[in-house]
Amino acid sequence: MEMKQFFTVGINYKKTDAAIRGEFAIGSEQYASLLEKATRKGIKEVFVLSTCNRTEIYGIADNAQVLIDLLCHETAGDADTFQQLCYIKQGSDAIQHIFEVGAGLDSQILGDYEIVGQMKLAVKFARERGCIGAFMERLFNTVLQSSKAIKNETALSGGTISVSFAAIQFLKQQIADTRDKKIVLLGTGKIGRNTCKNLVDYLNTTNITLINRTDDKAIELAAELGLKAAPFAAMQAEVTAADIVIVATNAERPMITRQDLLHSGSKILIDLSIPNNIEPAAGTLPQITLANVDDLSVINDITLQKRMAEVPKARTIIQQHRQEFAEWWLLRSHVPVLKAVKQKLHDMHSCSMFQSISQVSSIDKAAIQKVVNTVAVKMRSQHQPGCYYIEAINDFMTSN
Repeated sequence: MEMKQFFTVGINYKKTDAAIRGEFAIGSEQYASLLEKATRKGIKEVFVLSTCNRTEIYGIADNAQVLIDLLCHETAGDADTFQQLCYIKQGSDAIQHIFEVGAGLDSQILGDYEIVGQMKLAVKFARERGCIGAFMERLFNTVLQSSKAIKNETALSGGTISVSFAAIQFLKQQIADTRDKKIVLLGTGKIGRNTCKNLVDYLNTTNITLINRTDDKAIELAAELGLKAAPFAAMQAEVTAADIVIVATNAERPMITRQDLLHSGSKILIDLSIPNNIEPAAGTLPQITLANVDDLSVINDITLQKRMAEVPKARTIIQQHRQEFAEWWLLRSHVPVLKAVKQKLHDMHSCSMFQSISQVSSIDKAAIQKVVNTVAVKMRSQHQPGCYYIEAINDFMTSN
């Protein structure tokens, strides 16, 4: 495999809105089907990252079109639309991109560290299905090391700002005092859980009812935070009675529609889901204020300005880890040559004619390995092709 066979193809918030991104979101069943097709096509290393901000496919392939076809075959959106809006990165550019995504440099809210957990889950899903090989395993581990170093050594993720926290800032802009407002939160996954904790911490309220498709998860989180939980079957009634509704679910179609809200009172709705789990048309009702992830991303504060100042430091750390990965890859790519050199030296050692003219019959395996190690060091440091066989033979003969 050559480095240029590594591709990243995707769409993100920079050129697409939440509605378009929703057409190319990948759920678990679609992801499993995509990986199965990839295996049948002989694509041995591939994974998909699908979040509220992006859908990207990373893979080793002969060309990017193979990956585009794999992805679009599983999505509601069509390949023509995807190709008009997508970016394609190859080789070194694709490597840089995955490092920047893992660091939060490419996030809709700069430094948003939630992306790391999402990447881990995406790679784990692919690994369990045999779609992560040595290249991607090493690459992703190095990306994680880089991301961790950036988090620990810079203030790129400093302060409190993320999509879930931006939801809190949005509510503060809309309502002066939320303590007497009834809040309903649908979805208690990672983003829902983070949002819930932010509601308690920053709005100083416990007037929150949690609902999840799996009732036990809502009950568990409610007990942990001293909140209320309601069964999923009661969702409509709870939404009708609420002043604020936040949706952080992962449904394939809207859980709250315009029709559901026609006769409701005044409400603030926040949709943290991709695809939209609140029908966008609900925002056209005069009594409804609706915000989605794109609306929340424009909220700016002093924290974001401080993060911008940390970008050069983060990129320096990325460069260090990229160099480490490049050295690993270079050495790995030389393994066939090193094996061949070692075999040639063994063949020479066992050749009676060579022994008679060189007087090296006493050379052992350790001596051969020493010569091979010397060749490896030269290959790694010089980064250029050369007559490694001749150098190895010369070292082999002059070392005795």
